[in-house]
Amino acid sequence: MRVDPNSMPDLLAALNQSQLEAQQAELEIASGRSVNVPSDDPTAAALLVQANDQATFTSGYLRSISAVQGQLATASSTLSSFNTSLQQALTLGIEAANGTVSPADQAAVAIQLQAIQSQLVSLANTAYQGKYVFSGTKTDTAPFVLNPSDPSGSGVTYNGNTGVNQVSIGTGYNLAVNVPGSQLFSGGGNDVFLAINNLITAVQTNNGIESAVNALSSASSYLSAQTVFYGNATDQTQSETTYLNAAKLQISQQQNTLGAADVVAAATSLTQAQTDSQAAVEAIGKLSQNNLFNYIT
Repeated sequence: MRVDPNSMPDLLAALNQSQLEAQQAELEIASGRSVNVPSDDPTAAALLVQANDQATFTSGYLRSISAVQGQLATASSTLSSFNTSLQQALTLGIEAANGTVSPADQAAVAIQLQAIQSQLVSLANTAYQGKYVFSGTKTDTAPFVLNPSDPSGSGVTYNGNTGVNQVSIGTGYNLAVNVPGSQLFSGGGNDVFLAINNLITAVQTNNGIESAVNALSSASSYLSAQTVFYGNATDQTQSETTYLNAAKLQISQQQNTLGAADVVAAATSLTQAQTDSQAAVEAIGKLSQNNLFNYIT
């Protein structure tokens, strides 16, 4: 009988292959993924890279939206408080205009109006996460300062600018997230600070109070119309959040489809690879013990 001298390389190759299959199965079971390196499945690996990039962008947009929503909520809440203070000022002005208020009470009303004026300036200087929300794009500087000598006669100086901040909340989707304070509080010929300053002067001098009240009422109505911007912006962020969360779920499902391991199948492959490996080891052991004389009869 003749010994086949080429069987050893075949057995070694079979052993190496079974060991590689065992390692791959073990990696799939440990990682929970079927594609751990590009060579496992080049096409799936390329698609997974794209899906991972999309997931990263989507998560980034969602974080941006979360920060924007906080800013928008702060602005809306502040403007609501601002309008409440304006209504208090209007009530005081109407009270002072009815002609039955004593001089002492008139002076007290003026003092209350000055307190409201200071409160309004404080509200207009509201900040969110260290950034002033009504200063345009100059967010590191308090936009409003009480200044009796301001040339506008409003008693308040604006130190912000007219810029609008844009935030990317989706692919090709930039959202304006602020209205500059100059537009909110003094645009369209309706300067809130000028109106309340004039009302204070009118009450102090008991002259032109009714006209001053009307001007403040007009400025208040203008401001209320401007605040609609924040409600609309909030609605847009909520809609985009819904869309992005749906996209994120779809990407996750795609990642699972492309790369999730079939643990049961991997366990079966591991068992088979271990069996094949053991068989190859035994065959190699027997072959190494054989020699030509074992076959001489």
